[in-house]
Amino acid sequence: MIDLKVLRDDPDAARASQRARGEDVDLVDAVLAADESRRSTLAEFERARAEQKAYGKKVSAAPKDEKAALISHAKTLSEQVKDLEAQAGDAAERLQSLLRRVGNLIEPGVPSGGEDDYVVLDEVGTPRDFAAEGFEPRDHLELGELLGAIDTARGAKVSGARFYYLTGQGARLELGLLNLAMARAIEAGFSPMVVPTLVKPEVMAGAGFLDAHASEVYRLEADDLYLTGTSEVALAGYHADEIVDLSDGPIRYAGWSTCYRREAGSHGKDTRGIIRVHQFQKIEMFSYCAVEDAAAEHQRLLAFERSLLDAVELPYRVIDVAAGDLGGPAARKYDCEAWVPTQGRHREMTSTSNCTTYQARRLGVRERDPERDGATRHVATLNGTAATTRWLVAILENHQQADGSVVVPEALRPYVGLEVLEPVARR
Repeated sequence: MIDLKVLRDDPDAARASQRARGEDVDLVDAVLAADESRRSTLAEFERARAEQKAYGKKVSAAPKDEKAALISHAKTLSEQVKDLEAQAGDAAERLQSLLRRVGNLIEPGVPSGGEDDYVVLDEVGTPRDFAAEGFEPRDHLELGELLGAIDTARGAKVSGARFYYLTGQGARLELGLLNLAMARAIEAGFSPMVVPTLVKPEVMAGAGFLDAHASEVYRLEADDLYLTGTSEVALAGYHADEIVDLSDGPIRYAGWSTCYRREAGSHGKDTRGIIRVHQFQKIEMFSYCAVEDAAAEHQRLLAFERSLLDAVELPYRVIDVAAGDLGGPAARKYDCEAWVPTQGRHREMTSTSNCTTYQARRLGVRERDPERDGATRHVATLNGTAATTRWLVAILENHQQADGSVVVPEALRPYVGLEVLEPVARR
């Protein structure tokens, strides 16, 4: 959540951020009113408690024949204190509830608007002209079936819609991609992590995934645990309630996990193939850093994502995501979108977000403040996609040949063990 002090000191900035996101601007004033109510109620409680303590001393020092009357009044004071304490607790709870509904303050320059109001920052590569090459490109599912790489029919038979098997060459391609991404992440200074995919409610909420997007999350009611849609959640919770040492710079992790998303509200969207599915693999980068270093760290994550897209030879563009499409924890987000030939458009492959202190404030992740001896302050957290199953869609379609084979990008060959994926007999 955002810093309450920042909201108090500059409510207009919070209002402007809410307005750019297309969210409720009046929520800022509701938070301020709740904050004032909490502070006044707390002050009243503390005054009454001080009076109660002083009166207790008076009772102790009173003559025996006067104590009965004084004790009666002391009981009345005690009841008042308990009532005021409950009121203060309710006021604090209401404040926290309202504050959690306010999205992170967006960075200067973030485009206003919704999903379609992004700004294109760069375009890399040129889409192939399949007409000039003399053939009509196949989509990734048709290619996957020809290659014996993707089996959605049996996925649906076993688990239902939006599930699939990656088989043979498809499994090798995904494992090769993820191993390439992890190897390069390690070279870039990220510590590899294999993380839990079930987390407690407080961790899921702390990472910001139980606010506006709670409907996207799978919950195991019997165990009161949540399946994560990204290892960002587990990595955000890794240092919860800790003081981390950032004296040597950011702490960087690369988490490998299976991810689960309900895809609620996506009925009829991307039902063919493996673009929008309930289960997939992903390697997610996650950084803890000082607030002053967050913007530079964000650019570092973006540069790493771009280097991987370059490595697998995909045409792509980089967009600055509009405020209304950020999600609550992000102050700014950049997406890299690869060209998908059969759809004639770019599709998201990576996303990197600067969450400033939003997640760390909820999860209690702090560092020693270099400007204040002995004091602590919240750190900034950032995340970014290194690689994910969806990349197979773009790799298959962009590197296909007229006979249905697919050339494996050179950087992937040592990890896949093949130079070309060849059509196979169906089984």
